[in-house]
Amino acid sequence: MVKMSVVYTGELRCRATHGPSSAELTTDAPRDNHGKGEAFSPTDTLATALATCMLTVMGIEARKAGYDIDGMEAAIEKHMTAAPPRKVAKLVVDVSVAADKAAKLDAAARAKLEQIGETCPVRLSLSEAVEVVTNYRWG
Repeated sequence: MVKMSVVYTGELRCRATHGPSSAELTTDAPRDNHGKGEAFSPTDTLATALATCMLTVMGIEARKAGYDIDGMEAAIEKHMTAAPPRKVAKLVVDVSVAADKAAKLDAAARAKLEQIGETCPVRLSLSEAVEVVTNYRWG
């Protein structure tokens, strides 16, 4: 179990503290929902959690298998519903591995890494109501 704490600091902002490390994260309501958009929104953190989880578990697999995928990147787009209730409707994740590193991975290694990314804990925790589209670019 990991415990975090969150304080509403006013002006539609929150400060979250990670219990074990004391690292802090600030959220702000987005401009299209009464906020200033000066920090990650709560739904931005959801999208970011998906991308970071995917890269992390792929990194764990790469480390175990002896693959070098350091520098792998993910870009994520968050699409909200147009009609109420307001919620995340779709997440598009583009995962990229540099050409020099991708060239050292055969098709089986790439498939295994993709499968690991697709079954990361955050992805498995998302409702089927959230459409997730993932694109992998190997080089």
